[in-house]
Amino acid sequence: MERLTKSEEEIMHILWKIAPCTVSQVLDYIEQELGEERPPHSTISTLVRSIEEKKFLTHKAYGKTYEYHIAIPKSKYTSLNVKQVLQDYFENSPAEMLSFLIQEKHISKKEMKEIQELINNSKS
Repeated sequence: MERLTKSEEEIMHILWKIAPCTVSQVLDYIEQELGEERPPHSTISTLVRSIEEKKFLTHKAYGKTYEYHIAIPKSKYTSLNVKQVLQDYFENSPAEMLSFLIQEKHISKKEMKEIQELINNSKS
């Protein structure tokens, strides 16, 4: 699976929330839900087509309007990215990654307790 650029990934996160949708609906979401300035239609259209070329989306045509549908679920993309981070930075060791997150104080004590509960529950 090809990797998405940062801009493509930002649009893909929107698509995972609102698809099936059109480019116009993505623009509406950016403006209304994110409170950001509406980007040019051509910019978002180009990004969406690029995402589709990478096989993350499919479309149905209704005349000149395309409705885009998710082809790669967010969970699959997330899993692949986490595996890549584990490989690139933590020698494929989830324990090393967790240790890093704890040492860098990216995990609170409450979250550590929640993780411990997950571990305990997975053993049963």
